[in-house]
Amino acid sequence: MGKASRDKRDIYYRKAKEEGWRARSAFKLLQIDEEFNIFEGVKRVVDLCAAPGSWSQVLSRKLYLPAKLSPDAREGDLPLIVAIDLQPMAPIEGVIQVQGDITNARTAEVVIRHFDGCKADLVVCDGAPDVTGLHDMDEFVQSQLILAGLTIVTHVLKEGGKFIAKIFRGKDTSLLYCQLKLFFPIVTFAKPKSSRNSSIEAFAVCENYSPPEGFNPKDLHHLLEKIGSPSGVDDLDCSSGWLEGPNKVYIPFLACGDLSGYDSDRSYPLPKAPDGTYRSLDPVQPPIAPPYKRALELKKASCHGVQELEKLSLDS
Repeated sequence: MGKASRDKRDIYYRKAKEEGWRARSAFKLLQIDEEFNIFEGVKRVVDLCAAPGSWSQVLSRKLYLPAKLSPDAREGDLPLIVAIDLQPMAPIEGVIQVQGDITNARTAEVVIRHFDGCKADLVVCDGAPDVTGLHDMDEFVQSQLILAGLTIVTHVLKEGGKFIAKIFRGKDTSLLYCQLKLFFPIVTFAKPKSSRNSSIEAFAVCENYSPPEGFNPKDLHHLLEKIGSPSGVDDLDCSSGWLEGPNKVYIPFLACGDLSGYDSDRSYPLPKAPDGTYRSLDPVQPPIAPPYKRALELKKASCHGVQELEKLSLDS
């Protein structure tokens, strides 16, 4: 079955377009909130790796719009949502866009300026690299992306705040868990119902941000190196293989979303119009500047070139 055909039969793919979400991943954040109530009391949020914007849409609909439509709403009291990505993103009501790199501390400074010097209550990150299919490689690159996100978190998240990040589960998951536990006393790996069982993706739900005493955000890289070392500073082998026996860590893992609801791995029949045909919906928000845009232009140009040659040979 081809990808396009599979996507049409994916209930979350169709529901996303029906409900106006830019991507099916919106349901993942909604289901995490159902289980963990992550939006309670939240006034300032940062969305890392935000494009194309489905998680920013969730933040807008769950936080900004209800506050704006409230009868006693005041402009200065509305929730602030800052979305960061290297790629541009179509506008979303109540969301401030920052085009920046999450590995750069200057990006954190821009965010804090938008918050008038205050810090965020919640940071979310649904970012992932282009996967290779080599799970060990994908898991490693994803863990590095999370640690890059954590460098931003240590600059912009207030103590007691929450951090939600996509992870890839694998043999070194316990190492990542221990690294996150340095900063958050409560860490749970969650698997929303809308996340396909065939995917190694899950989400780290980190609560009650509490950096170690004397922690300096600039020292983050060195501190995270040392967590993988059973013998201390002299041995910086970042392997979690030593987390065995009395050191073994059992990671809380929780499925979230209505377990009797739609199954993300099942194909559902296409809904038919009265005339018996199926009408496919257009994307809610097509990409503005996709990285594959140049490749499509070159492919189109080469196709036109072949057609011109065929036309010339027929005319002669």
